[in-house]
Amino acid sequence: MIENFLSSWDLFFQSYLSGWLISFLLSIIGVLVVARDQIFIGAAISQASTLGVALALWAGAFFHEGDFTFLHSTAFPSAMAVIFSVIAASLTGRGGATSKESHEAITGWVFLISASLAILLVSRSPHGLEEVYRLLSSSLIGATATDVLVFGILTLITVVLISVFYRKIVLFALDSSMAMAIGMKLKFWGMITSAWLGLAIGLSIRASGMLYTFGCLILPALIAKNLCREIRWMFLIAPFIALGTGWIGFLLAHHFDYPPGQLTVALFCILLLIAWIFRWSRVESCQGIQ
Repeated sequence: MIENFLSSWDLFFQSYLSGWLISFLLSIIGVLVVARDQIFIGAAISQASTLGVALALWAGAFFHEGDFTFLHSTAFPSAMAVIFSVIAASLTGRGGATSKESHEAITGWVFLISASLAILLVSRSPHGLEEVYRLLSSSLIGATATDVLVFGILTLITVVLISVFYRKIVLFALDSSMAMAIGMKLKFWGMITSAWLGLAIGLSIRASGMLYTFGCLILPALIAKNLCREIRWMFLIAPFIALGTGWIGFLLAHHFDYPPGQLTVALFCILLLIAWIFRWSRVESCQGIQ
């Protein structure tokens, strides 16, 4: 099985590396999302990113290529995905703090408006509709060397930032009152984290699709949360789970001819179920001792 997988390396190594880097990157950022109990925000931002791609495809079909050349470039949909992701992250991150609506209400609105408009914009374009469905279902095939470089740089920067500003980031995520008391500018930190989350999700959507992106963002962090007692260990365990499961998922997907993104997410879900059982048994044993 492993030899067969390695034999495909020359053909698909860019897809493999992109998928693993995406899982590593998003699992680290996902720790903050899970720690702040904003899991559904990841789905809303992912869907908003898909809306950005749909709008780019619609604009490319509406305007002639001779008039607006950039609308027909491959970089334009990626840029729109990032822009809409950042906007959605900003809206969902500020919801409940600066308005009368709750986080859940604004997040739900972002998710639903993005999901409906994305399909409506490309409903009359077979190519556009096919692309949106591809993003929703997830596909890692077609990743390029540029994708590997971009996600490698994003991962490196994320690891460095987490290491340097670890205490402030954890305080911002877990105890905003204490963070404000020691002089941290919560609006600034909220803007930075929202922008970084939107950037990571927006770029990941174009390379791997919504299912894989959302799964890597949330599931490894949730698994780590059920296994660890402290957030610092979550930052170590979540990426380890993401990479290990990603490698096994890609290996099995190649051997049994399954889509790698979907199979990897399914493995994440199985591991989360095991983690829930482990946590439940640990709580029950502690109560039994008492």
